Amino acid sequence: MTRDPVDILTQQLGATVLEQTRFRDELTLVLSTEGLLAALQAARAAGFSLLTDLTAVDRYPVTPRFEVVYHLTAPDARSRIRLKARIEETDAAVPSATLVWAGANWLEREVFDLYGIRFDGHPDLKRILMPDDWEGYPLRKDFPLTEEPVQFFGHTPKVPSEIIPKSPPKK
Repeated sequence: MTRDPVDILTQQLGATVLEQTRFRDELTLVLSTEGLLAALQAARAAGFSLLTDLTAVDRYPVTPRFEVVYHLTAPDARSRIRLKARIEETDAAVPSATLVWAGANWLEREVFDLYGIRFDGHPDLKRILMPDDWEGYPLRKDFPLTEEPVQFFGHTPKVPSEIIPKSPPKK
């Protein structure tokens, strides 16, 4: 009987795992950034051959502010796992996964473009969605909302500042 790649991976990672959560039979491991690249390589070796998605979460005002999230799939075992690395805003960088999965290239560029998180060792880290001269990172929670009036015939819709309630960030 073959072992589940999730079990193999959790045993291999050991002290790299800072937190472990299981929800609806899917495991999430929060990893230290120092061991992230080795953990991604171990995941690939354990059978997680598909990088299904790579994204980020802005947890502002919580610190550390950002989470980089990797969704991995082991198709032969029909298994999935989620790996996360939490990083501070002051040094928002993690190692690039492009050496493990070539498909991480554009996903990392998207996260860089929208959140400003750097991927050390990425072969071509530049904007992919926003114009080259764009200032800021639009998916950060502190990015200012802008309003551009749109003309409709028959009615005038409310602008976002009239709809979105104003509340201070939670501490």
